[in-house]
Amino acid sequence: MAEELKSRKEVAEELTWDLSHIYASEEDMLRDAEKMEKLAQEIVEKYRGRLDTPEQIEACVTDYRKVYELMTLTGSYCDLAVSVDYYDNYNQERNGRIGRQIARLQSSLSFVKSEIMEQEEEIIHRAIAISDGNRYFLENILRDKAHRLHPEAERVVSALSQSIYSAPYEIYNIAKLADMKFDPFTVDGKEYPLGYTLFEDDYEYEPDTGVRRAAFAAFSKKIKEYENVTAAAYNTNVQTEKTLSGLRGFDSVFDYLLFDQKVSRELYDRQIDLITEKLAPHMRRYAKLIQKVHGLDKMTFADLKLPVDPDYAPAVTIEGSREYIEKGLAILGEDYVKMVRTAYEERWVDFAQNKGKSTGGFCASPYGKNSFILLTWNNKMSDVFTLAHELGHAGHFKSCNASQSIFDTEVSTYFVEAPSTMNELLMAHYLLKTSQDTRFRRWVLTCMIGNTYYHNFVTHLMEAAYQREVYKLVDAGESVQAETLSGIMRDTLQKFWGDAVEINDGAELTWMRQPHYYMGLYSYTYSAGLTVATQMCKRIENEGEQAIEDWKKVLAAGSTLDPVGLAALAGIDITTDAPLLDTIETIGGMIDEICRLTEELEQGRG
Repeated sequence: MAEELKSRKEVAEELTWDLSHIYASEEDMLRDAEKMEKLAQEIVEKYRGRLDTPEQIEACVTDYRKVYELMTLTGSYCDLAVSVDYYDNYNQERNGRIGRQIARLQSSLSFVKSEIMEQEEEIIHRAIAISDGNRYFLENILRDKAHRLHPEAERVVSALSQSIYSAPYEIYNIAKLADMKFDPFTVDGKEYPLGYTLFEDDYEYEPDTGVRRAAFAAFSKKIKEYENVTAAAYNTNVQTEKTLSGLRGFDSVFDYLLFDQKVSRELYDRQIDLITEKLAPHMRRYAKLIQKVHGLDKMTFADLKLPVDPDYAPAVTIEGSREYIEKGLAILGEDYVKMVRTAYEERWVDFAQNKGKSTGGFCASPYGKNSFILLTWNNKMSDVFTLAHELGHAGHFKSCNASQSIFDTEVSTYFVEAPSTMNELLMAHYLLKTSQDTRFRRWVLTCMIGNTYYHNFVTHLMEAAYQREVYKLVDAGESVQAETLSGIMRDTLQKFWGDAVEINDGAELTWMRQPHYYMGLYSYTYSAGLTVATQMCKRIENEGEQAIEDWKKVLAAGSTLDPVGLAALAGIDITTDAPLLDTIETIGGMIDEICRLTEELEQGRG
């Protein structure tokens, strides 16, 4: 049974990450904050109005890079502290203060890009030719030139970045993680505690149908109380993006948001349209299988996270997960395994369950430092897959941070989930090789379908399909409210699941549960990344060392290539339907095998 969450101060230190890997103390962070303030002022005094030669441009951008590195470190240190405890007012205030300082400095330094853009392209190309670590930064300035505002307008836009543009996401998190207090719910006279992480990490997978559905109803009732403020925050976010898209001369908000990803509208739409059409029949069959094996009277949205065989899934301790992950990812080489060991030994991971902690999981990799992984450990194999996923991000950025300048590590979100989801697949393939037992094989396959593919190809894909409809309204000059958002989400879910799943009350509120909507067109990229990962995993299975070496080159490339180029380096052509269609057929094949193995097990019992 789920337990009441502890406060942050009550959790054991060994379950928390160690931010001293960024700064040994707050004083050290503040010294760097002073240093970046001084460096920024020196850049203004030294270069403003003087960026008219290739040599001056190169020298200025090199100095700007140093300030940017300090912004990344100080900002990460403060933001990560908040992410594990939104109840901590001191950390909230410190994070806001450093965030405002960074926004102010970014505004004062906005002249760097603006003045470079004002130069003849020939001068910029000469600066690129003599550049040491600034080449792609300068190439991106050339690419951005058509959408750049007047220098003074750019300064204002930059100044507003912290106080205005990030406000919707901050409001969303405060409402969700600080203000939203859940009352316990009762089933058959027994009281159960409830919270955001308790629901998403425990009750959604609860085999007891009465408890699971009651938890869903209680959870939905509580978040609905916050639907209007959440909708207002989200509407502010999308309207801001629409305004900026118009100011920068884009034809639509889609073009504006995909521009930074270096992705065409064709690639974006393909990902949503093909999965919605081609994957839906396979997933409906999987939903019906869950209904059958659990003997459910009907299949509802609240039942979709049920494991096929809940009695079989082994409990996994944090220490026990080490062996799984080290062996599962050993195929990537000894250096990779060494990074995994270090992550455990040096507390890169925040495993703790506590009040006010961000939900879900993420990996932050501040330049020049190790990664920091947030998740909530529940002693489940799904946690092992989540940790392997986040270590995929860690391995990716360890490689590209070591190989590229900080400017060349901002990998397109279209591709960024490929290394993480690749690790989930490698883990599953490793487990499949450890036993020939029918029940074990079915369990591993359901981990892949119920966790890896469901999370990335269904949960996030449904979010992406919903999000596309929202932006269509915004592009047409409309605003969105809670009722509209819930209606879009319900229609999206109904279209995908058809008659196989009842979209029960509360399912339409799914739009309230994800922070990805405040990050542009991010949700669809999970399936895009997993498509690349699936194809790459097949290459590794079939070709071995050569494919692994190609993958290492991809991880080191950072943002020096666009998503099409990164995929091509991995030997995958994402400009066609073929990789996505093959991935969908792979998913369908796994579901076919799960159904077949289930029949074998049932016949064996008979």
